[in-house]
Amino acid sequence: MNIVFAGTPDFAVPTLQALIASRHRVVAAYTQPDRPAGRGRKLTASPVKTLAMTHDIPVYQPENFKQPGAIEALAALQPDLLVVVAYGLILPQAVLDIPKFGSLNVHGSLLPRWRGAAPIHRAVMAGDVETGITIMKVVKKLDAGDMLYKVACPIGPTSTSSELHDRLALMGAEGLVTVVDQIAAGNVVAEPQDEALVTYAHKLEKAEAILDWSESADALDRKIRGLNAWPVAQTSFDGQVLRVWRAAVVARPLRGAPGTVDCGEHALDVATGAGTLRLLEVQLPGGKRLNARDFLNAHPADGAVLGL
Repeated sequence: MNIVFAGTPDFAVPTLQALIASRHRVVAAYTQPDRPAGRGRKLTASPVKTLAMTHDIPVYQPENFKQPGAIEALAALQPDLLVVVAYGLILPQAVLDIPKFGSLNVHGSLLPRWRGAAPIHRAVMAGDVETGITIMKVVKKLDAGDMLYKVACPIGPTSTSSELHDRLALMGAEGLVTVVDQIAAGNVVAEPQDEALVTYAHKLEKAEAILDWSESADALDRKIRGLNAWPVAQTSFDGQVLRVWRAAVVARPLRGAPGTVDCGEHALDVATGAGTLRLLEVQLPGGKRLNARDFLNAHPADGAVLGL
């Protein structure tokens, strides 16, 4: 089958790699235009573009499909299938109608739970015990297409969004190739989504990164894991932003008001609205990520109140 691939970030790379290695042909890759990145704000190619170019796959980077000739250029490729993985552009119906066998999407949740932009993060923050990958047909309504393949992945008590992202990216690549092979063989089975079970994973906002110490230790732990590695949970310490990369709930009662630090066990323990949260890895502006012991050696914190 002739496949056009549309994707942009790291999450999409394993799927493109798997398609390149498969018996099918990737005839073109669509990705977001180069964006400024790094301290020098130098225009930087997306991970998908970088991989496509190393395999001499033609790359298309329209700002959107309202640009003159954008839809016609895609149609000229005569794709059997369009595969979309975290592309970042809304595809109009005119685009979805082009491929002979339609369009597929790799989505990082067990649909219909967590449709939308941040399914992995929302699953961790909500305390879900599992997430997974769904391969679905692309329709105009957001993440609402029929499901063609689902596989679950447990969310452990210390799992972070970053760790799950990498695991699900590989699972999605394997599942996508399986479905493409099924379509080629004419034996794919589609399952409609149950609209009564839909939840939405709204886009992450930087403001969500600020920790509210009046919340429970459990909720704060989930938030810290869910926001790792972006935008990273944060609080304030001694007038500076303190990023919190890792933490754990501990059975150690503290008397202080929420946000109060107690270092009585040579640890960075913080009182919360319910329970105690032990900060394991933190970072100050311009500094390295430090474990709690190294942080406390340089920054005495006993009795400090975070978040003020």
